[in-house]
Amino acid sequence: MSLFFLIFFLVYGSVHGYFLLRARQGLALGNTGMLIFAVWLLVMMVAPLAVRLLERGGHEQLARACAFIGYCWMGFLFLFLALMLVLDLWRFIHYLAGFFVRVPTIALFAPRPLFLFCCLVAALAATYGWFEAQVVRTEQVVLPTAKLPPGVDRVRIALISDLHVGLIVRDERVSRVVEAIRRAAPDMVVATGDIVDGHVSHVDGVSEMFRGLTPPLGMFAVYGNHEYYAGFGQATNFLQRSGFRLLRGEQSEVDQFLTVVGVDDPVASQRGEFRPEDESRLLQAVPSNRFVLLLKHRPVVAAASQGRFDLQLSGHVHKGQVFPFNLLTWLHFPVRAGLTRLAEGGWLYISRGSGTWGPPIRVLAPPEVTIIDLVPTSISSAAQYGRSS
Repeated sequence: MSLFFLIFFLVYGSVHGYFLLRARQGLALGNTGMLIFAVWLLVMMVAPLAVRLLERGGHEQLARACAFIGYCWMGFLFLFLALMLVLDLWRFIHYLAGFFVRVPTIALFAPRPLFLFCCLVAALAATYGWFEAQVVRTEQVVLPTAKLPPGVDRVRIALISDLHVGLIVRDERVSRVVEAIRRAAPDMVVATGDIVDGHVSHVDGVSEMFRGLTPPLGMFAVYGNHEYYAGFGQATNFLQRSGFRLLRGEQSEVDQFLTVVGVDDPVASQRGEFRPEDESRLLQAVPSNRFVLLLKHRPVVAAASQGRFDLQLSGHVHKGQVFPFNLLTWLHFPVRAGLTRLAEGGWLYISRGSGTWGPPIRVLAPPEVTIIDLVPTSISSAAQYGRSS
């Protein structure tokens, strides 16, 4: 964790330094202006750490206010950075072109209009992103399988992931997520990690909302990395009170045809808190005539697991949460959000997530609750995906 904070503040501090440099150029700041800007940026830079310290100290209201301001600023700042870097690249190309052809002067490239333009666009995008993050979409997937027993026309699974219940995502958001699940009337509810983010003892009524869901085939969950960051014990208590059965390198036979397999996030073994069961060995133990549903927080398909499951459900990447940062997540997890057919058989579905981490905004990556209908192959010959509401 110390290494994480060191890297975080090096990167985040560099972004703040870049913003200060551009503000000085664009606004022609004097010493007093620079001092005011520098103090503000320093406060915003340490806000994420202050949030955690205030939360752990029991200062909930102050921590919530600090989180909202600090994380909204974070979203604005990274949108500003992305736009400014694109325009800087454009300026550089424009400058190089001037060596070969006569190019017109572009007024926007002057320091003041460029800085103000980027601030305005970033602020508008962040505002839009705040509203986008409030509307939870229902994504619907129809997946044919030959493993449903005779007489069963449909099995409906509701998927949530990356809700990040904590200081910002609270009962208001959770109620919308739960209502979307309730309207779909699923046979099973599954959660693929990062449901908890921070202390949740002060989030009154959230567990009761989830416990009010009573799908006939049960509720299952696996841990994400943030369950460990938030505190393993309290995360476990929260999920169990919410009615989820936790699968940590385990399998559970559901009905006569379905087996749910859940694996722990790799951060568990990194912290020495759990030695995960071998995933491929778990899958190999399941009879081939059963539909195998694999719950796994990170969207990584292990080579040894290929062909041993029918559907893997994952989250973690949020589809970048704020465009264009989906390009960065794609570098580490080169799979798209949504449904993907795997070469060795089976399917992978990656949720965009049902909440937000850090900035309470989403840009071109709206939150979702996913409804997956398993149907007999006689009804459909190919998976259908893309309907949302």
